[in-house]
Amino acid sequence: MRKQKQPAGKKRFPWLPVLAALAVLAAGLVVFCDGRIRRASAPFVYDELADVPHHHAALLLGTSAQLDDGRPNLYFRYRIDAAEALFRAGKVDKILVSGDNGDASYNEPQMMREALIERGIPDSLIVLDYAGFRTLDSVVRAREVFGQASFIVVSQRFHNERAVFLARRHGIEAVAYNAADVRAFAGLKTRSRELLARVKVYLDLATHRGPRFLGDRVEM
Repeated sequence: MRKQKQPAGKKRFPWLPVLAALAVLAAGLVVFCDGRIRRASAPFVYDELADVPHHHAALLLGTSAQLDDGRPNLYFRYRIDAAEALFRAGKVDKILVSGDNGDASYNEPQMMREALIERGIPDSLIVLDYAGFRTLDSVVRAREVFGQASFIVVSQRFHNERAVFLARRHGIEAVAYNAADVRAFAGLKTRSRELLARVKVYLDLATHRGPRFLGDRVEM
């Protein structure tokens, strides 16, 4: 008797090459978004205080004064240093502090206000934006709520590049002054998140996303 042929096994889907291709595409997207934002913002981002043009307001982007483990947050300290330097040099007349105040126990603008007052900056020249939940919210609200069509963003370079890019894509004449950065190892997690945030910038622009809240106009 002739032996019956065994049915051929089902072909497996080539998952490995597909996953590899997707990984390459994702990496390419990250590199593209990162490069575009760096290049577009470069003419408007300053390291040297003397080079920064005068503006009525600085937009100080919020962060927490302490890390989760209770240690001082150097990003916070260096942003306060930079805002104070701008004010002392006569580069700005007022400081708009924009950050997250999502609940009663966490208030970035208030923490920064207290630090600025400790540096001798008059409270009357500090304005708080409690609804700066994201960088997009902060830059757009600076114009729509606080009436600033141009301003100096204050944060670390990686954050400033994205903030200036977003502002200018929304028709805002923003420049930025770079606060000192933390050493590379300590800031590795933050820089990794920043790469993903830069991809999110393009998604937000494509979907015409705006701030979570606007509200009544505030004079500065």
